[in-house]
Amino acid sequence: MAEKGISLWGGRFQGGPADALAALSVSTHFDWRLADYDLLGSLAHAKALAQAGLLSAEEYTDLNTALTKLRADVAAGAFTYTAADEDVHTALERGLLQEEYAGGWLGGKLRAGRSRNDQIATLVRMYLRDAAAQMRVLVGELVSALVDQARAAGEHIMPGRTHMQHAQPVLVAHQLLAHAWPQLRNLDRLANWARRNDASPYGGGALAGNTLGLDPELVAGELGFSAVVPNSIDGTASRDGVAEFLYVLTQIAVDMSRLCEEIIIWNTAEFGYVTLDDAFSTGSSIMPQKKNPDVAELARGKAGRLIGDLTGMLAMLKGLPLAYDRDLQEDKEPVFDAIDTLEVLLPAVSGMVATMRLDYARMEALSTAGFSLATDVAEWLVKRGMPFRQAHEVSGACVALAESRGCGLEDLSDQDFAGVDPLLVGQVDSGEGAVRGEDGAGGAGGEGTVREVLSARGSVLARNGVGGTAPARVAQQLAAAEAELARLLG
Repeated sequence: MAEKGISLWGGRFQGGPADALAALSVSTHFDWRLADYDLLGSLAHAKALAQAGLLSAEEYTDLNTALTKLRADVAAGAFTYTAADEDVHTALERGLLQEEYAGGWLGGKLRAGRSRNDQIATLVRMYLRDAAAQMRVLVGELVSALVDQARAAGEHIMPGRTHMQHAQPVLVAHQLLAHAWPQLRNLDRLANWARRNDASPYGGGALAGNTLGLDPELVAGELGFSAVVPNSIDGTASRDGVAEFLYVLTQIAVDMSRLCEEIIIWNTAEFGYVTLDDAFSTGSSIMPQKKNPDVAELARGKAGRLIGDLTGMLAMLKGLPLAYDRDLQEDKEPVFDAIDTLEVLLPAVSGMVATMRLDYARMEALSTAGFSLATDVAEWLVKRGMPFRQAHEVSGACVALAESRGCGLEDLSDQDFAGVDPLLVGQVDSGEGAVRGEDGAGGAGGEGTVREVLSARGSVLARNGVGGTAPARVAQQLAAAEAELARLLG
């Protein structure tokens, strides 16, 4: 025989809710994960009741014992919710009222001075606090995998890209760390979120507090909060902390999707930059040669899912008046879904990154393709006094010439360069004839000519400003990323 449910309300009602309303109201299928937090709150609340003189010493001892037993049974699966329970609170109160726990009289005293409103607001904060700690570990593992790959890449060079077109060459490590830094910022966001949400709404009641002399600071301390919310209405009704947490998780997913999109492209035959480990890729049901980047593709898809969770949350919150509204039942499923998704996704992406093998030789061979050194040519001219506007034109003319020849900039002859602009080969028209480079032959050996920068190695070495791709700067960045990771996880 099914257990009869209870209601936390109903004294002024002559009948129970319609079946349709009951079906709509039920939330135990998703809020049961808050059961242990609810019981921790009850244990703290019982202590506050005892301190206020609303429980005798014996009653407090018995109630504490009953709650502890119920908590152990919930953890072991010996007590759980039924179809008749509206939510986690009603399920646990039903259990507490049973004679094997506290019984009806003693168990009934626990409800004094609290509401489901302040309970659920507190439980969600506690749950997200623990979820944030887990997210920090998982995101940290992804950052560690990226840092390890960056360290292994050393000073190898690859094509840089903007608009997905060839741009200036960069170090492979520089590109990998470009995906580590956003996740480090996400770790920092989680830390900032934790600071803003380190306050307990418990004691706010439905919205206005209580008349029983309960000490909300005692409860806050028992539950691991450093403060009590300053406004009881805001504490019980606001969910900006949930929305903020969901935003951070969504940003983690979006930044991960960008990394995965890059890996998907790198994995194509046209790029050929990476080989994915068999453990983190799949094959095709029809094409035997295929090795598909499924982990990366799933990460890209799941990011869209989290964006939907966040959008739904914000749409629900935007129209809520005054204090608690039943709309707030919708605050939990989206953030629970996001947490569950990332708890599965992050280890898979971290594993894919940690085990992928990069083809440094191919990357380096393609690093000067697409006339990627054109900016270096222009900046070389600027260093010799030419305005960048004109230098840009000269470099563009060199590209046009090389393109018409079907060759690279580095394949143009000194005569070709001199024909575009004599300065490219160290010749300066002073008005009294051509002044040649020190070698007297127009810089045929490369000294004092544009050939100084017509290599990927020369290009990256020249970009030695803070944040640049020169090996020394990338080494600094690698050390800084490692230090920041240690700080954020410490």
